[in-house]
Formats: sequence, C-alpha cells, structure tokens
Amino acid sequence: MHAVSGAPVRVGLISDTHGLLRPQALAALSGCHQIIHAGDIGGVAILDALRAIAPVTAVRGNNDKGAWADRIPESAVLQVGAIRIYVIHDLAGIDLDPAAAGFRVVVAGHSHKPSREMREGVLYINPGSAGPRRFSLPVAVARLEIAGTNIAPQLIELAV
Repeated sequence: MHAVSGAPVRVGLISDTHGLLRPQALAALSGCHQIIHAGDIGGVAILDALRAIAPVTAVRGNNDKGAWADRIPESAVLQVGAIRIYVIHDLAGIDLDPAAAGFRVVVAGHSHKPSREMREGVLYINPGSAGPRRFSLPVAVARLEIAGTNIAPQLIELAV
C-alpha cells in the first residue's frame, strides 16, 4: 500500500454493521485507499459493498457465524507504509503487547462506542457502530490519514 505522489494514505475504519451498511457510511468511506472492518459484519454482502470502494481487511466478530464467517480471521495485521496496524473485534481478546510487537495502531470494535486513545505510543481506535443504533450511542465510522510515520485519526458521526 503506497501513497500516490507523496499524498497521505486514507484508511477507512468501520465496525459492527450487523448486516446494515448505511449509505452515509459508504459516503464517509469513499476516497479511502484501504478499509478495515473490525467485526460483527453480518454477511458477505457488506464486505462486497466495501470492496467496491477499496481493498478490505476484515476480522470476525462474536456475532459473525456460519460458513461465510469461518473464512474470516479473528485478528489481522495490516502494514500501511511505515505503520503496522493490528485489528481485532473485541479488545478483551488481544493476546499480545501491541507496543512491544511494533504496532502503532490497534483497531477494535465490539463496544459500539467510538473512541481513540494513545497508550504507550499506540493509537487504540474504535470506529463505533455503523449498523443499527444501540442505546443512545452514535452511529459512526472513522478514518486514519497516514503520511510517513504520522497518523491523523478522525471519528465521524453519521447523520442518520
């Protein structure tokens, strides 16, 4: 994955679609060079729609069941330029030390709550839920702009 003519690489982050891919989410992810789905996808049609925008790295969530989901890993590693990204659905399931393993970003979903936090030099980001609204939590996605070793995260609340 290389930026074109020195431009930043835009990575779209989405999670917890639970079978619902809103047009607002697709619009927010348009223009991304890569998309990460952090689980609870809800079906292969969601991934196909995202692949129409950009290559997709996806992990299986606790609600992803059946033959289609069996092919999706529980965690994934993505290299975007100089930045290593670790992807898992539920942060509670992480079985490594991201900083010690050389990761700069950990992407997780599961909680439906958008968040970003720096810990030991690692950006932990949850894009929130882009699918059915849960409680009073926002419907959201996120983006990372990666230029060299710089990472600019953005949480995007969708108007639905």
